[in-house]
Amino acid sequence: MKKVIALILVGALCGGATIFLPRILQDYKKSIPAKKTVYIPLQATYSQMLDSIATAVEDMKSFKKVALRNELEKNFKPGRYFLTPDKSNKDLARMLRMGWESPMMLTMSGNIRGLEKLSGILGKRLAADSVSFMEHFAKAATWEENGFKKETFMAMFLPNTYEVYWTITPQKFVERMKKEYDKFWNQNRLEKAKAIGLTPVEVSILASIVCEETNYTPEMPRVAGVYMNRLKKGMKLDADPTVKFALNDPSIKRILFRHLKVDSPYNTYLYAGLPPGPITIPSIKGIDAVLDYEQHNYLYFCANANMDGTHKFARTLAEHNRNAREYQRALNRLKIR
Repeated sequence: MKKVIALILVGALCGGATIFLPRILQDYKKSIPAKKTVYIPLQATYSQMLDSIATAVEDMKSFKKVALRNELEKNFKPGRYFLTPDKSNKDLARMLRMGWESPMMLTMSGNIRGLEKLSGILGKRLAADSVSFMEHFAKAATWEENGFKKETFMAMFLPNTYEVYWTITPQKFVERMKKEYDKFWNQNRLEKAKAIGLTPVEVSILASIVCEETNYTPEMPRVAGVYMNRLKKGMKLDADPTVKFALNDPSIKRILFRHLKVDSPYNTYLYAGLPPGPITIPSIKGIDAVLDYEQHNYLYFCANANMDGTHKFARTLAEHNRNAREYQRALNRLKIR
């Protein structure tokens, strides 16, 4: 304020107080009554920008005059701006002109079913729409530049909370995710993957199956151990979630014999080994569960008949069949088809 007063006095002494005083008062007026986040969309017009700002600013008449003097009509930047009462009209105009966005926290949860679903989530949270994200994810150059194939590209995305700008482009988003992927796969995790005979991508593929099999985190290392035992013995994984993926129908509640016949490299009832890529974006807990899988002799498991989300594990097929029949009876009682 001392600077403002000094400028007023100088203007008065020079005989220009009537010209400069209104401008100075407009520039330094604080008309943001409360904290508010405003969004200026991509491709927004000047009028649309003013409409967005009007949701946070009380005296739009004075702000519009400051905006014109700062040539915002041609130079404002889209973005997410967090406005606070200490900001003056001039501060706000400068923010918009320079594009000084406020970062946001973007949370990606685990078990996202495919890049189309991920694109939809990002399109709702960020400035670019879902189509823009999907188009970029679908480009061969996008996978190849980051060291992946079409089937494995999904393994690069790690569920977590990230600080990003609302206007981040699909290209910059992928670049950011690759940096996070490289950071995640540190020396410790790489050594663990090597010790169990899997690449990082293969770990993510198996983790995606484990995460679909159980939501009960303490059980994940045991489920992972079953699949590792089957891989070592050359047995098919016989994982129901891969069948749902092959059929592109995650809503199936009960896998029937007719479902098992779908001819797809993702159907682990037909083809041995891991499927070509992840069936979901697995959680970090799921990835670590594979890296630290439980050492045991179980080769089979099925859902517990009490429907509490846990599983019964078995070492022999005979024991597994008893558990499976018990579970099937429970499904019949509940009329789940």
